[in-house]
Amino acid sequence: MQIGNFKIDKTSPVFIIAELSANHNGSLDTAIETIRAAKRAGADAIKLQTYTADTITLNCDKEDFIIKGTIWEGKNLHQLYQEAHTPWEWHDPLFNAAKEEGLICFSSPFDKTAVDFLEDLNVPAYKIASFEITDIPLIEYVASKRKPIIISTGIATQEDIELALDACYRMDNREAALLKCTSSYPAPINEANMIMVKDMAERFGVVTGLSDHTLGTTVPVVATCFGAKIIEKHLILDRSIGGPDASFSLNEEEFSMMVKAVREAESAIGQIDYHLTKKQEEGRSFSRSLYVVKDIKEGDLITDQNVKSIRPGFGLHPKFYSQILGQKATRSYSRGDRFTL
Repeated sequence: MQIGNFKIDKTSPVFIIAELSANHNGSLDTAIETIRAAKRAGADAIKLQTYTADTITLNCDKEDFIIKGTIWEGKNLHQLYQEAHTPWEWHDPLFNAAKEEGLICFSSPFDKTAVDFLEDLNVPAYKIASFEITDIPLIEYVASKRKPIIISTGIATQEDIELALDACYRMDNREAALLKCTSSYPAPINEANMIMVKDMAERFGVVTGLSDHTLGTTVPVVATCFGAKIIEKHLILDRSIGGPDASFSLNEEEFSMMVKAVREAESAIGQIDYHLTKKQEEGRSFSRSLYVVKDIKEGDLITDQNVKSIRPGFGLHPKFYSQILGQKATRSYSRGDRFTL
């Protein structure tokens, strides 16, 4: 998968996305400053969401449209999305701000009109939000644009994932990635289930990653250790400004800490290699080897009283210990001599 100038595969660095979402809180200036903060914090990309309240739901107060059991309790869907949406007339200046900062900018479309709008902006990739994974016609339309597609799986069954990937493949688009996501806001850390990052990569043969709604930075690090190559996290200038996503978003300092932790985790993972580095080779001097611990005369028997496995490691390998016990010394040794064959 190639998004802008960033190649994403099994050997690439983690592609880190700062999710703007509703964290502009109705201010274009705040949105632009959040993009600048994303750059300072070390993100590779900034992601928007492209919808209006009317393109995503109905303005309706019937029971089905009232939100229950979340941090947005009591609002209807239209009210939430009216508050949270990013005005479409902002997209052009936001894309330009990202370009000035050297960030990749792309978006999650929520209907075909949003896709057409983003195509006019020459968006380099698309994100399918968790709740849209069942919208197969939308996924087909996005896939038909032949650009990379990142799909969140927050509410998905295995069948939902298979149907979404099949929709991409039917449109001859193989550049699809899956993000493990827990669609709770904020998400409990014990429901993160990061082993799924590894399993989805193996099961579906695609690049996998994390769309994270947990608090803190632990889960992105764990995801990295399980092979995540994409990590998306909400960024906000200051949680005190409020907004629908403020409670589970990281501020700039926290996002920077996450990026640092992810990069350190990447470095720590390394590669499968049983060869020793020069430092490790030098460290073998502190390993165990066979040394004379009591003077031995020529012809004396080698016993566990006069030869032992001790530090340092310049003597005979301890694997020979059982073989030499009971043998006669062919020369004299003094205490502290390396034992040799």
